[in-house]
Amino acid sequence: MRAVTSRSPYPVDLVCLGESMVVLRPDRPTSLAGAELFARGVGGAESNVACALAAAGHTARWISRLGTDGFGDHLLATVAAAGVDTGWVDRDPDRPTGVYFRTDGERGATLEVAYYRAGSAASALSPDNVDPAAADSGRVLHLTGITPALSDGCLRLVRELTAPRPGRPLVSFDVNYRADLWRGRDPALLRELAARADLVFVGADEAAHAWGVQPCPDAVRRALPEPATLVVKEGGRGATVLTSGPEPRVVHAPAPRVDVVAPVGAGDAFAAGYLSATLRGLPAHLRLRHGHLAAAAALTVPGDHAGPPPRALVERLAALDDRTWATLRLARDWATAENTPEGSPS
Repeated sequence: MRAVTSRSPYPVDLVCLGESMVVLRPDRPTSLAGAELFARGVGGAESNVACALAAAGHTARWISRLGTDGFGDHLLATVAAAGVDTGWVDRDPDRPTGVYFRTDGERGATLEVAYYRAGSAASALSPDNVDPAAADSGRVLHLTGITPALSDGCLRLVRELTAPRPGRPLVSFDVNYRADLWRGRDPALLRELAARADLVFVGADEAAHAWGVQPCPDAVRRALPEPATLVVKEGGRGATVLTSGPEPRVVHAPAPRVDVVAPVGAGDAFAAGYLSATLRGLPAHLRLRHGHLAAAAALTVPGDHAGPPPRALVERLAALDDRTWATLRLARDWATAENTPEGSPS
């Protein structure tokens, strides 16, 4: 896929803003203490979504900051090669690119994660170094709750980007609560920021931990009534979308059964699948199913994110009748296997 690096804020389908890091995983199933060699990749909620949307045929832009180090070179080249416009990624000579180490957590093994991101280049994001024209150049601006936890400048930036203003695109906000990042800070700020967005993704368990609400869609909606669209993820039960307006609606879509390989990246993939379907104007239940299928692709591979399943396969599976969808089971590498049986265990 051709790399895009324009510095012009030409219109795109999706703009994502936030930190990405180089991720180092043991080259074999083991603990961090037992690892001798590591495989290098990239990871970051917002760039994961941007790459997935680009792979699905949408135009996407990623805004961030990286160090002028080799890790930053690798990360920038990787995201650009996925077809994402990286022209608005600044390089910081005084701060490093963030790095983290993690195990795969495959087949129920313990997932270990060790972050080295304090003082990273992305933590210096602020209203002073992000061009608002670039941030507003998409049909959708996608943000997460990770960014405002990184620094006061990042919090100010997300506050500005979620504020009402002329020409503001649809603002999508994935709560993405990380307790370690919010240590010493008030996670109630996440509710304040989410309330300013148009579309919010939040796990029922996240809402319970961050805001002390009951982990069910109705309770989350009572705690967060402002967004026009609220998507509450309920793990293996599925997801529910609650919309406001003249005709408020509640739509639930169960998740297919998945043979989980590794639990990392499913939330970003779900958001990408849902946003792709939103950009194409699909109805609510299909947006949820597209989110589930994208998440299933991520859950059945060991890396941080998976490329989206083939569009034709996703369209066929998403269109299954309710009874057949309820029996769907997706095994390892289902998204890339040939001749995947339609509507049956694969």
